[in-house]
Amino acid sequence: MNRAAFRVGIFLVLLGVGWGIFGPTGTAVSALSQDQQEARAILLEIDDLWRATSSQGMVRMEVQTANYTRTMRMEIWSKGKDKSLVRIVSPLKEKDTASLKTGNTMYTYLPKTDRTIRLTSSMMMSSWMGSHFTNDDLVKESRLSEDYDPRITFRGKRDGREIIEFTLQPHQDAAVVWGRIVMTVTAQGHLPLLATYYDEDNVLARTIYFSEIKNMGGRLLPAVLKVVPADKPGEQTELVYEAMRFDLDLPESLFSLLELRRR
Repeated sequence: MNRAAFRVGIFLVLLGVGWGIFGPTGTAVSALSQDQQEARAILLEIDDLWRATSSQGMVRMEVQTANYTRTMRMEIWSKGKDKSLVRIVSPLKEKDTASLKTGNTMYTYLPKTDRTIRLTSSMMMSSWMGSHFTNDDLVKESRLSEDYDPRITFRGKRDGREIIEFTLQPHQDAAVVWGRIVMTVTAQGHLPLLATYYDEDNVLARTIYFSEIKNMGGRLLPAVLKVVPADKPGEQTELVYEAMRFDLDLPESLFSLLELRRR
């Protein structure tokens, strides 16, 4: 199968974190340390960069591997925290291939065979469309708040820029892929710069770079996200937001199996 990450498309995916008033252990935010509260507030602020009540956009994905280089364009839609639809526009041979996420369930439509596939747990770590994203990126992206605790681990100047760095550590009983996630944001505006993902042995697995801040849909957003796997030198997947709109009146029927099969 394939590899992806989307919410408001693929990008939210990577960062997707929705913090509530209570953590998974039922601890009220007021009982957390000041640094923990600030880390949660920053994550929520980052999440809201893309989330909104709904969104629609055009995205270009460029995949570079040891064996091939490919470029795809896709249209993306999202509504709330648990609905997203991604439809490939080009190239022609992948046109109308689509992925639908509703809650924790993900479907893929393959127009060549006119088949709709509901992804099983064994498929979740597979690559989406040959990229360096996994199906699990999409389904799990709103679960970080349930599975991880954030804390600020650095605040100051790095590479000539004032930044804040915070680390997400998983709960002991959390069924998660990552052993640790480290995020870096600008001290002013809290725009994401870097996210590093470590496996359960604390070995670096991948790095996500955020760049080219632009005004899109009335918001300042990183227009480019680049994912670099640690174990595949020279390979990467780059996501480029070409256009984004937010807070649209999208019908519920858009996020349905019927719409998934539309050509």
